[in-house]
Amino acid sequence: MTGYKKTTEKNLMVFSGRAHPELAEEVARDLGSGLVPTSAYEFANSEIYVRYEESVRGCDAFVIQSHTAPVNEWIMEHLIMVDALKRASAKRITVVLPFYGYARQDKKHRGREPISARLMADLFKTAGADRLITVDLHADQIQGFFDGPVDHLMALPILADHVRQKYGDQRLAVVSPDAGRIKVAERWSARLGGVPLAFIHKTRREDRPNETVANRVVGKVDGRICVLVDDMIDTGGTIVKAAEALMADGAAGVVIAATHRLKNSPAAEVIVTNTLPIAPDREFDKLSVLSIAPLISRAIKEVFEDGSVTSMFDGHA
Repeated sequence: MTGYKKTTEKNLMVFSGRAHPELAEEVARDLGSGLVPTSAYEFANSEIYVRYEESVRGCDAFVIQSHTAPVNEWIMEHLIMVDALKRASAKRITVVLPFYGYARQDKKHRGREPISARLMADLFKTAGADRLITVDLHADQIQGFFDGPVDHLMALPILADHVRQKYGDQRLAVVSPDAGRIKVAERWSARLGGVPLAFIHKTRREDRPNETVANRVVGKVDGRICVLVDDMIDTGGTIVKAAEALMADGAAGVVIAATHRLKNSPAAEVIVTNTLPIAPDREFDKLSVLSIAPLISRAIKEVFEDGSVTSMFDGHA
């Protein structure tokens, strides 16, 4: 008999970039772990340096970084962290992106435009990522851009349970901000007990990025608390106009539920998760921030233990 056999134990290690360390610390606590000590800083010319202070050889690495502003800087740091793990002989590298940068650039609207969401996937694959974990992608097809497993988590259970507990005794309607997110609104409706659906018919201005015109409400919302659901809001223009259109159509009130941050609005309550850090000057009285950490930590645990991420979402993930 030749060779040498040894049974080794799997070793989970959690790493965090500097974009949103509070979320990473909460995830690590939920896992009963700590974050791996890391040195990260910029040189005088703004280049980023990263080094891990512990051995990572043979580990199952989970690298958490939310792509918040300045987006390009944190994406670059994320890529460098993955490269450092690859060169330090980590056994498997899972990139955890609570918010996937450039996700809205998932297709060409006009000629000579890039598909930057695909470029992001290629960059992480080239850097050494074996797997991606992300939350509420702007478009489901982005999962196919990465040449490897992608676990697409949904914040819907966390957000919907909050809405049901607070507004479940009132007449509700679930509203999609556009026709493209009707499937998501249908899942919301089912989670809230089969409440009616509506959507906002809108047109997007090609001459101004992130701006739309809300034309009319399709569906009956009169006298109902409307739960307006979306994945993310950047300037807040689209969702605010949708809320105004609902109120003008006779809605009793509007509750906005989104995975990724937004600004103030005429809604009765704005519910978001902490996938992105929210600065104190961006907070307001009607804002409720729910933690996404339990969802991410459970997904990491399922991946590490070769379990089922899909089972977390009743087979819909």
